[in-house]
This record gives sequence, structure tokens and C-alpha cells, in this order.
Amino acid sequence: MKKIICFFFSCLFGYSLLSAQTKLNRANIVIIISDDHAYQTISAYGSNLMQTPNIDRLAKEGMICNKAYVTNSICGPSRAVFLTGKYSHENGFKDNETSHFDAGQNLFVKELQNNGYQTAWIGKYHLGEKPQGFDFWEIFPGQGHYYNPDVIMMDGSTKRIEGYAPNIVEDLSEDWLDRRDPGKPFCLIIGHKSTHRTWIPDTCDLGMFDDKNFPLPDNFYDDYEGRAAAKVQDMTSARTMLPDYDLKMFAPGHPEPTVDRMNAAQRERFDAYYQPVFEDFKARRLTGNALTEWKYQRYMKDYLSTAASLDRNIGRTLDYLDKHHLTDNTLVMYLSDQGFYMGEHGWFDKRFMYEESFRTPMLIRYPGKITPGSSLNEYVLNLDIAPTVLAAAGVGIPKDMQGENILPLLTRTKKTGRKAMYYHYYENGEHSVSPHFGIQTKDFKLIRFYKRVNSWELYDIHADPKRYA
Repeated sequence: MKKIICFFFSCLFGYSLLSAQTKLNRANIVIIISDDHAYQTISAYGSNLMQTPNIDRLAKEGMICNKAYVTNSICGPSRAVFLTGKYSHENGFKDNETSHFDAGQNLFVKELQNNGYQTAWIGKYHLGEKPQGFDFWEIFPGQGHYYNPDVIMMDGSTKRIEGYAPNIVEDLSEDWLDRRDPGKPFCLIIGHKSTHRTWIPDTCDLGMFDDKNFPLPDNFYDDYEGRAAAKVQDMTSARTMLPDYDLKMFAPGHPEPTVDRMNAAQRERFDAYYQPVFEDFKARRLTGNALTEWKYQRYMKDYLSTAASLDRNIGRTLDYLDKHHLTDNTLVMYLSDQGFYMGEHGWFDKRFMYEESFRTPMLIRYPGKITPGSSLNEYVLNLDIAPTVLAAAGVGIPKDMQGENILPLLTRTKKTGRKAMYYHYYENGEHSVSPHFGIQTKDFKLIRFYKRVNSWELYDIHADPKRYA
């Protein structure tokens, strides 16, 4: 009898040890999601606008997805698709103006929790103020602020943290990683505010592109011929971009919430840089195309300077994983919640199913699984992230998730991906962009606009790239 009991406890101990070891060997997940970061500004995607060495590092050590897209190009709905693995009409969060995100529905992080993972979201969340599915969270209210942002804590209190948002988000992320249970695998989502409007750089990055003159995109002065919805939008550098709100062209003491949060030292650096620019701007008395092009140059300088901090803090995340010997067992993914216009069609912002806002950067490093320096040219969607992460974690994928597990594409055990992508933008307010839905295949893009404008657009992707892009 004693032998039987000893054998039983020996087996039980062995099983527990094996179970613990299995959990420890399961991949950790780090997902870094930015806001409005254009693939056209990332040097790994061939951009010569700026260098992004840390994002590029993910491309060198992992895979760059050259045809990654979103199902709804606007920040809140995009995050809802990412978390649920469902299209907007299924997860219920279609737009930022009328929708409410139901955090009680199933999310991939809840599946991870149920299977032994510890989960955390830190930074910009933009899906309400009570996240579910996370063992730990510290989030910005709404969009958050670049300087000295407020942070909502898990007990419902709010505290203001001195500093610059990307640095703070990284600090908080590393703090959680320091305090996590090392006996469990983890999933950390790092939500950056950058590079959302109004593109306020860190004080150390002010002026870093002042010696550069950016060429106008070929279609900067697009006449929108044959595109009724494009004709009525309100997101141009010429009409919509505001010298004061967007480009910081205001006198000292001018009330502006985004900079009134600054402490004395921050405001001193801010004014020392922008005031000479403002004085020069006033003296020029620009009008017409000269004014439009001056605004474009300022936009590019501010946007790219803001992106520099984003890239630097992504580097800090990668360095932390190296320092703490986590790199080899951690899947790292970087993406934006959607693309963004860098002057194409004369625009900034996103929303349209045209290439620059429809397409998002996506880079994935998974040591031992993904070949370093590889690239993927198959269509993938932000919809696919939830099932792919679950597959990497060895967790079953719920049947109601609509995305595809792209892990076989990433690891080259499958050669071909989806043949078509579905897109639907629902909002009918901001920037006067008409709601629309569409299908894109490898050869064609078909868009149906409705409500504000009723029209169809069909593009041959190979023959007409300047118009569809």
C-alpha cells in the first residue's frame, strides 16, 4: 500500500513539474500597437523620410509583412477587431462616435488568461475605461496626452505622471515586467499614443528634421476626378490642417490644452523651438499653394519627430527582453492601429480604403519559428492577430473568431494566404468621409460609398496604382 501511495505522489509530483515546465516553455507575447503610424515613414518598408532602426531590428530578426491591412481604418474599432478577432459588425464597435465597446465579450486575452497566461495592457487603450481580460492594466483616458498624461489605475483612481507619453508607457511596461510572476507565461500589450494628431515631439527631438525639405507626393494636388467621396472629404493640408492647433503656431501664453499641461522646463524648451518658427511664419504672410506647402513641411517635421520617440521606445522594449533573457521565448509583434496619409492626395488622417490608410505596418519576431530577415507578401489582416497569438500560445481558437491563424504563413509551413479582404468604414462625421465598404483581391479593388455619397469605385491595382493607392 505504501508503495502505491509513494508511486501516486511521485507521479503527481512529476506531472506538476512537467506542467510547470510546459507553461514556462510556452511563448510569451509582446504586442506593441501605435496610433496612426504610416508604413511610408518606416525605413524597413523602404522609406527615405527617416530612419527607424529599432522597428527595422524586428524586420532583421523576424519577418516584415508587406501586405498587412485593417478591416476598419479608425483607432477604436481597429483595436476592437484586434482584441476580438471579429469584424466590426460582429464585435459591435463600428465607429468612435456612436459605438460602445462591450469588453464583456470574449477576447483573445481572456482565452490566454484561462490557459495560465498573465495579461496586461499599458498605455493607450481607447476602448473605454474598464478593460477586461487583463490581470493588470494602466491606461490613458481616451486619447491621452503627450505631456504629463493622466493614467487610470486599476482601482479607478487617476494620477498624472510627469514626462513624455512614449517614455512613460515604456517605463510602466518595464515596471510590470519586473513585477510579473516569472513562473507563468505572459502577454503584454503596449499601447502607444504616438503618432496621433497633434504630433507633439519629445523636447529632445524638437528640430531633428529642420534641415530636411520633404518632396511633395506625386498626387499631393490630386483633383479627385471620378471619386465623388474624395471630393467632399475634409482632411487636407490646404483646408483642414490648422496652423495653431496642429502646427503649434501661437504666441506665448496662448491657451492650448495640449501644451498647457507642460511643466515650466518642458514649456521653456517648447517655446524656445516653436516661437522662432512662429515669428518667421507670420513674417512670410503666405497664401495659396505656398501656405499649403509650408504647412505640409511643418506637418512632416512634427510627425516624424514624434515617430522618432516611438521607435526609440520600441528599442527599449527589445533591449529589456535581451537583458532579462526573454528574447528567445517571446513573440514580439509591432503594428499600428491603421495606416495614415503623409500628404498623399493632399491628405493627413486615415479612414479611406485607399492604400495608405487601409494598409498598416506589421512586423513579427518569433525566434526559432520565424526566419530572420524574411518577408511575407500574402494578405494578412489585424483580424488575424487574435487567432494567431492563441495558436502560438498553444491555446484553442474559438469557433466564432473570424480571423485566420497566419502562423503557418509566418513559419513557411503554408505558402498562400487569403485571396480577398473585406473592409468597412462606418463613421459618418469626422473629416466628412463617407461610409463605405469594399473588397480587395490581388488584382482589383471595389469600393461602395453610401450615405454621404452614393457611388462605386473599381480599381485595377496593377494598372492604376496612383489612383487606388
